[in-house]
Formats: sequence, structure tokens, C-alpha cells
Amino acid sequence: MTDVIVQPAVIEPLLGPLYWLLGVWSQLMTGVARATGLEVLQYGFMHRAILVGLCIGVMAPLIGTFLVHRQLALIGDALAHTGFAGVAIGLFLNAVFEFGISPYLTAVIVAMVAALLIEVISETTDAYNDVSMAIVLSTGFALGTTLISINAGGLAVGVNQFLFGNLSTVSTDSAAILLVLFTIIIGVVGVTRNQLLYVTFDETAAAVSGLSVNWYNRIMVMLTAMVVVGAMQIMGVILVAAMLVVPVAGASQVARSFNESLLVSVVLAEIAVVLGIAVSYYGEATAGGVIVLLAVGVYVLAVLAGKLQTALTGTETPEMGAISPNSDPTTTDD
Repeated sequence: MTDVIVQPAVIEPLLGPLYWLLGVWSQLMTGVARATGLEVLQYGFMHRAILVGLCIGVMAPLIGTFLVHRQLALIGDALAHTGFAGVAIGLFLNAVFEFGISPYLTAVIVAMVAALLIEVISETTDAYNDVSMAIVLSTGFALGTTLISINAGGLAVGVNQFLFGNLSTVSTDSAAILLVLFTIIIGVVGVTRNQLLYVTFDETAAAVSGLSVNWYNRIMVMLTAMVVVGAMQIMGVILVAAMLVVPVAGASQVARSFNESLLVSVVLAEIAVVLGIAVSYYGEATAGGVIVLLAVGVYVLAVLAGKLQTALTGTETPEMGAISPNSDPTTTDD
């Protein structure tokens, strides 16, 4: 089967600087491989997979920390299934009309539209968020399976890498797209962090203060869609949502403030990703599954560490919903 990750000629010049950056990264990894003798660092596809994994280890818990504290942990699953529909649309267009567009681009577009649709359904029908997420999840997966069944011969093979993730299929183009998504996510969160925090911990007060709560809710779900699609190439559709939740849940066992929770969750995610990629390479296992299993293992260790911390210090770690933006155990209110 021909490679489905093909960029239209009009997009390639726009990604030129990122191709250069990926080349520099590959040269760096090659140098490390020669110095250490590590086999895992001797191949170009592993250079890209490691870079993509490191980016996922930052942006997934960054967005996941906001989602978990807003009790929206399941939105990742909903958007992953709509991302699957986006992949199916891209593969279908390539197979039937020979457009040559990357399925990751169509996945980004479809997932972001679905993210907005979740918010619109909640706002216009007064349905709870879990209802709108269930509707969008079911619709996305139904659309994806329908398109695959229409042209099963051409799509069934190509879609497996998106369902389960695959280190060897992280192409230069898909890695460049991930870097674009990473830059957007970090930039938007950096600019809107205070507003997102306000909306996360007190939506009513945020609305009274004049913030457009609906606008910031939409920003958050669209950023979530970007994370889901970006992580899909390694984690796969089925397991991608775990990286939004599990590291954050582990961090909440030992963290005492939102910022501390964010930092610890990134560290835990990076540990799971780096070890997961290495174990999956040498063990010839699926990277997504290994990464999630390690993340869950790290979560268990974090739970034990939290219990030990409580026993030694005599102070309880705040519950997840009780962690505030400025929680600090060393200070007290006047």
C-alpha cells in the first residue's frame, strides 16, 4: 500500500522550517546514538517518534489538567472517535478522488468541528456535557465505520495504524503537523492561562466578572481536539484519551496546587512516554498500549507516594476538586 501521509504541494513550503528542525533533531539523535550505542536511536522513524512522544508528554497533561479539574475527562474519548472519523474521511478522499491529503489534517478539522459541536449542543439544548459528548462520540465512530465499510478493500489496512498507533509510521509530514499543533496549544494556553483558570474553578464568578465563558469553553475543547489528533499517531484512537487523564490523576495524589499538579503531571507523562517507546521498540509491542500501562503503573506509585507523604507529614493532600489555582500548604488566609 502506498504511503497515505502525503502533503499537498501548496502546504510543503509552509512546513519547510519544521522539516529543517526535524533534520536538526535527527542529527542530534544520531550523535547521541553514536555516543551511547543505543540501537533505538539509530533509525530516523524513532527520532521522529521520540520527538512526537516528548511533545505529547507536555501538551496532553497541560490540557488534561484543565479538563480533569472541570470533570470533563471523558471528552478525550469523544474527540478521539471523531478524530477517527476524520482519518476515515481523509483515507476515503485519497482512495476515491486521489486528493493526496494527509488524514491527520482531515482529523484535525473534523475533531475541532466536533469539539465545537459538543459545546453548541450543551448550550442550545441544555443537555449535560456527557450527553453531548455521547452523541458526538457515537456519530463520529458511526461515520468512520461507514466510510471504511464503503471502501473496505482500500481503507481497512490503512486505518489500523490510526486505531492502535505505530511508531514506524510517524512520517516527517505527520511529525511536522504535530509540531504545528504543539506550538498552537502552548501559545494559546500561555496567552489565556488566567482566563482558563478562572473559568475552570469558578465559572459563575467568571461570567459575572465579564469573561465570555462560552468562548473560553470553546477554546478549551478545540485545544483538546488538537491534542487528541496529535497524540493519535503514537497512541492510537483507542488509547489516546488516557494521556489526558492518567498522568493528571497521578499528579493529583501528590500535588497541593494547580501549578504543582500541572508540573508533576508533565513529568509523569514524560516518564511513561519515554519508557513506553523504548519498551515497545525492544519488546516489539504496540507503543500506545505500553505507554498507557506504564502510565497506570506510575499512577499507582503516585497513589502510594501520596499516602506515604500523608503519613509522614500528617497533612492530607487536597482532593482533586479541592485543588485551587493558588493552593499552597505553606501559606494561610488572613
